[in-house]
Amino acid sequence: MTALITRSELEKSLGDVVLVDALPASYYDKAHLPGAINLVESDVEALAPKLLPNKDAAIATYCSNGACGNSQAVANRLEKLGYTNVRKYREGIQDWHAAGNNIEQTVA
Repeated sequence: MTALITRSELEKSLGDVVLVDALPASYYDKAHLPGAINLVESDVEALAPKLLPNKDAAIATYCSNGACGNSQAVANRLEKLGYTNVRKYREGIQDWHAAGNNIEQTVA
């Protein structure tokens, strides 16, 4: 099972960790953590080498909340591809936003 990262740890490591939003693009476009990239489970094998070239980089996957399994699914696929420093922000964007932290939107 993927190691967890807390909101507090994530807040302190912004800029040093690659954030991976594991929700479909329509949700990502509406709201995502600052600087996050969008990568869903079905695209990991095809897109991860380009989006995440450093397999030893600190990566944090997240989705909507603790009930959402997308972040774990993406983390599992990344780990199978040899990524060595993947953690999961289980509480997701709902917790992040509820704590008063900034979110970004993709402008169409």
